[in-house]
Amino acid sequence: MESRITIAEVAKHAGVSLGSASRALNRNGASPTMVERVEAAARELGYFPDAIGRSLRTKRTLQIAFAVADIGNPVYVEMLSTIHAMLEPHGYRVVVMSTGTSTQNTCELLAGLDQGFIDGVIVSPLRLNERVVETIQGLRVPVVVIGRPLCERGIDSVSTDSARGVGLAVEHVLNRGARNVVLLNGPHDTTPGMSRSRGFRDALVGSAKQCTGEEVSARDFTVKDGEEAAMELLGRQVPDAIIAANDLLAVGAIKAAHRCQVMVPEMMMVTGMDDTDLAAYFEPAITSVSLGSAQRAEAAASMLMRRIQGDVSAPNCIEVGADLIERSSTKR
Repeated sequence: MESRITIAEVAKHAGVSLGSASRALNRNGASPTMVERVEAAARELGYFPDAIGRSLRTKRTLQIAFAVADIGNPVYVEMLSTIHAMLEPHGYRVVVMSTGTSTQNTCELLAGLDQGFIDGVIVSPLRLNERVVETIQGLRVPVVVIGRPLCERGIDSVSTDSARGVGLAVEHVLNRGARNVVLLNGPHDTTPGMSRSRGFRDALVGSAKQCTGEEVSARDFTVKDGEEAAMELLGRQVPDAIIAANDLLAVGAIKAAHRCQVMVPEMMMVTGMDDTDLAAYFEPAITSVSLGSAQRAEAAASMLMRRIQGDVSAPNCIEVGADLIERSSTKR
């Protein structure tokens, strides 16, 4: 049986001391030049660190959990890419976990993570109720929530003003002639569902233009559920514009419009939210409200890393702004 390459052999091959090799491989106090030199030697020799032994010595796993409701949602894919880019230089791996939509699954998954397998958690729960908050408060590892502000509960968080984002979309379509506007929302008992609904109501009440509005709810924030809800809507009326609560629902709305021979944007305008690549490359390209997905992920990763490194300052809450990106789906 072939013997395992040791760190002592790596140190010898790199021409450095054992201590220097250890610091370089753990990225703890070694210069970038030293890290590059030692890692090159490790690759040449086929050295793989003993992760279990290192975890026992350092009390760290060098793993971060990113827990989200739907790992296939493009907005979470963008967040994951940003989080990985932020944490990889510190030697951390990102483990992606799917909580699903239920509160029970979210709480059970978070509690299961708190068993010594990870050093910290970034979580974006779909439903952020009291049970989820209390579960997060009870975790022994650092946690950052991407959702609503939670400083008053002692939790670091990153949020965005999605209610204002819906307002931007409503203002946009009203300025382009819409007078009958529908919000295609997801489940109302979710964090995004509640904020989108509030923003829609406030925008209609605050508008100087004569307009009417209606809210319809899809079963989930997916293309399939968005298409089904839009088909039901278009079977009884064709509004001037649909404001979709995310880009997946917007795609579903446009697919339904195609099936009903409703031309977008000539007969009905459609906007999305999150400004994902899906919105940019769909046909027609979808006007969407950016909620700063990359900025939120970057802020969350930075906050979590500081906590892991020993920051004990007061809980921090960061809010990222919203910005509307106009594309073909609202250009008449």
